[in-house]
Amino acid sequence: MAQDSTVIKETIGALDDYVLLGRSGLRVSPLCLGTVTFGEKFGLGSNFEESKKVFDYYYEKGGNFFDTANAYNFGESEEFLGKYVADKRSHVVIATKYAENASALMPNPRYNPNAGGNHRKCLAENLDESLKRLGTGYIDIMYVHIWEFRTPIEEVMRSLDDVVRSGKVLYVALSDAPAWVLSRANTMAELRGWSQFIGLQTRYNILNRSMECDIQTACAELDVGIVPWGCIAEGFLTGKYTRESVANLMTSDNMSSQRFNSVKRSAANEQNWKILDEITAIAAETKRSPAQVALNWISQKPGITSPLIGARTKDQLVDNLGALEFKLTPEQMARLDDISAPKEIPFPYSIYSNLEKYVGKGIQIPAKYKPIFMMGAQEKF
Repeated sequence: MAQDSTVIKETIGALDDYVLLGRSGLRVSPLCLGTVTFGEKFGLGSNFEESKKVFDYYYEKGGNFFDTANAYNFGESEEFLGKYVADKRSHVVIATKYAENASALMPNPRYNPNAGGNHRKCLAENLDESLKRLGTGYIDIMYVHIWEFRTPIEEVMRSLDDVVRSGKVLYVALSDAPAWVLSRANTMAELRGWSQFIGLQTRYNILNRSMECDIQTACAELDVGIVPWGCIAEGFLTGKYTRESVANLMTSDNMSSQRFNSVKRSAANEQNWKILDEITAIAAETKRSPAQVALNWISQKPGITSPLIGARTKDQLVDNLGALEFKLTPEQMARLDDISAPKEIPFPYSIYSNLEKYVGKGIQIPAKYKPIFMMGAQEKF
C-alpha cells in the first residue's frame, strides 16, 4: 500500500486528559502505568530508586492510573508503590489484584491452597495484605486477576460487593476471563444490586486481535472499559529484535524467562514479521518509534480506555508516553488493520458482514456494534 504522506497534527491527548473507566465516574489517565517492573524479585524489574524515576515522571506529566497486583515481585511492587504515593494518595487511582497464589510461585514457603483463587477467603486475606503493603486504607480498583473456574460466580460477586460496602475497595474489575463470565457476573450483580465490574484487563495487541470478537462486544454492551495489557508484545513490537537476534536469544539462558518465551513465540510466526515491517514503515513516515505506533493503534481501537504500559527505565516510559502526541491517520490505521487481519473469524461473527443480505438493507447499525460488522470484512481467505 502507498505511503501516507499526510502531516499529522492531531493528537490523542495527554496524560491529564482524563477518561472515564466504564460505567463509572472514575477519572483515569489514557495510559495506565503497570508496575510489575517495580522490584527485582521476578528478575525483570528495577530497584527502588530506578522505579521511583519512572513513577515520578509519569506522575509529573499528569498520570494518575497505577496498576499492580498482590503477587507482583512477591509484594515488592505494592510496597514500592505505597511509598511513592504516601503523600499523594488522593491524587492517584490504584488498581491491584487478587487470585494468584504467591505460595505456589515461591520455591520455599509451605504451599497454601487457599492463598490463591477467586473465593471469599482469598479475597479477604489478600486484600488486607495489599492494604498493608500499599500503606493505604482503601483500594480504588480491585481486579479478579484471572478466572479460575472453581469458585461460583455468585460467591465472587457477593464477596466483591461486601468489600466495596466495607469501604476497603471503591470499584471492582475483571482480568483474563472469558466474555461469558463478564456477561453473567455483571447481569447477576445488576439484578441483585451488587457492585458490577467497571473494567476488564485482557491481552491485546496488533499480533493478537482475538479480543475483538466476544470480549470487545461484551464490554460494549455492558459499558465496561477495556484496559489491555501486552500492548507491545513483550518488546517484539519495539523493533529492537531481528530474526538474527532472536535466533541468538533462543540459544541463551535468557530464553527461560516468560518475557523471552513470548518473544520467541511471536518471532516464530512469519506474519508477525510482516506486521512489524508495516509498523516500522509507518514509524518512519510519522517520525515516531515502532512502540509508539503500536500503542497509538491500540488507543484508537473501539472500547479501549487506557492501555497498560510498563517501563523499567525512565527512557522507556518517555518513549511510551509519546504515543499520545500524535494520531495515526485513517489510512495508516487501515494499513495496520489490513496487515494484521486474523486469518479466520470465528462463527457467527464471520457471517455478520453479509447480514444485510438476510435481514434488510439500509438499516442503521448502533455504533457500539459496528466493529462486529467490520470484523468479517477484514477476514483473510
